Amino acid sequence: MNNIKSICVFLGATEGKNPVYRSNADLLGLEIAKQNCTLIYGGARNGLMGVLADAVLGAGGDVIGIMPASLPSELHHNQLTKLHLVDTMHDRKALMSDLADAFVFFPGGLGTFEEVFEVWNAKKIGLHNKPLGFLNINGYFNGLLSFLRDCSAEHFITEDHLQQVIIMEDPADLIKHMRTNVSKRL
Repeated sequence: MNNIKSICVFLGATEGKNPVYRSNADLLGLEIAKQNCTLIYGGARNGLMGVLADAVLGAGGDVIGIMPASLPSELHHNQLTKLHLVDTMHDRKALMSDLADAFVFFPGGLGTFEEVFEVWNAKKIGLHNKPLGFLNINGYFNGLLSFLRDCSAEHFITEDHLQQVIIMEDPADLIKHMRTNVSKRL
């Protein structure tokens, strides 16, 4: 699937406790720029969000941020290619989804999980057919992925739904796999 021109990344507004998250956010940003893709993300300058945006920008790439206007302006990244201010979190997610050709799920908190499941469920019910990929840095998503396999065993999630995501540990590998539409089973 070489028509991926923009990649939406859902990730933390903090850096987490392990420096491996920061270094991989930087690597992901470099790979997005190298692949001539535009980064679509939440628009913040703090945490992993800021690290990722700075990496793409530093490598000469384009970054589009989307942030609710109600959030404090000191959170806004002020060096983006474009920053869209929207009314609500729902509007934020809708615009991110509209602008993205693919989605990467990077370590983060509750907001990240909300975004992951919303975009994955939208694919499940046929609202889009864009690639979805977990960047499973340091085994961050192992517990979640195990839980989802348990949900499948209990017949609440189908195996087909689990196969809708790519799971990789290396940012460059994930982007390459997403661009060729190759999936790695849960």
